Amino acid sequence: MKLKEGDFVLVDFKGKRLLKRVVKGKTLTLKGENLNLESLVGLQIPTRLGSFYLLEPTLEDLILYGFKRETQIIYPKDAFFIAYKLDLSKEKKVFEFGSGSGALTAVLSRLAGEVYSFEIRERFYKLTRENLQKFSLDKNVKLYNQDFLEANLEGISFDAGFIDVKEPWLYLDKALSSLKGGGVLGFLLPTTNQVSRLLKELNGRVCCIEVLEILLRYYKTNPERLRPEDRMVAHTGFLLFCR
Repeated sequence: MKLKEGDFVLVDFKGKRLLKRVVKGKTLTLKGENLNLESLVGLQIPTRLGSFYLLEPTLEDLILYGFKRETQIIYPKDAFFIAYKLDLSKEKKVFEFGSGSGALTAVLSRLAGEVYSFEIRERFYKLTRENLQKFSLDKNVKLYNQDFLEANLEGISFDAGFIDVKEPWLYLDKALSSLKGGGVLGFLLPTTNQVSRLLKELNGRVCCIEVLEILLRYYKTNPERLRPEDRMVAHTGFLLFCR
C-alpha cells in the first residue's frame, strides 16, 4: 500500500499503537521522537522509520484506535465471534438494533452483503454514521434513527439479526417475523437476570439456543518471562444465539 494524503496508518512505537491520518503540517511526538506525517506521502507500507513501525490498519485497529465512543462498544473479541455465529457472507442480509457507536456495525459491514442498522437515540445514530463514513465502512449499510418496532420491513427478509438493547424480549415478535426460516438471531446481554428473562420468552418459539461468554487473556511477550498480563477484561457481556 502506497500512502497518500488522507490515508490512515497504524503507528507502532515501542508497543504503543496509534491510528493517524496522513496530513500536511502534522507531527507525531512520542517520548521525544518525532514522526512527520506529511513525509509519509508516497511511502510504501509496511515499513519502519527509526523507532516507528508503519502498518496498514486492520478492521480491528480501526475500531479500537479510530472509532469515537460514547457508549460501551462490542469489542472485537465478541464482535467477530458474533459475525461467525450469524454465518454471514456477501450473499446475506442482516439487521441489528442498538448500533451504539457502530463497532459491531463495522464488522457486519465488512462481512455481510447488506446491513440494516437501527438506533433509536439520535446522538448514537449520528456517531455510528460518523464512524462508518470516516473509514468508508458505510457503503452497504442502511442506517435508521428509528425504533426497530416502527421499522417498515414489509417485503424484506433477513438471513440473520442481532439485538443489543436493555429489554430485547420486547422486540422478539418483530425480530422473528423478519427472519427467514432457520435464520440466526443473536443477543448481547450484560447481566444474568436479563439472560434468564430472555430464555423464558424464547421458550417454545426457537431452537438451537446457546448462551456463552468469551474471556480473552493476553500474555506478556517477553520470552524470558512469559506470563499472563496483570489485568484483563473479565466480563463484557453474555451472548445468546438461537434459530
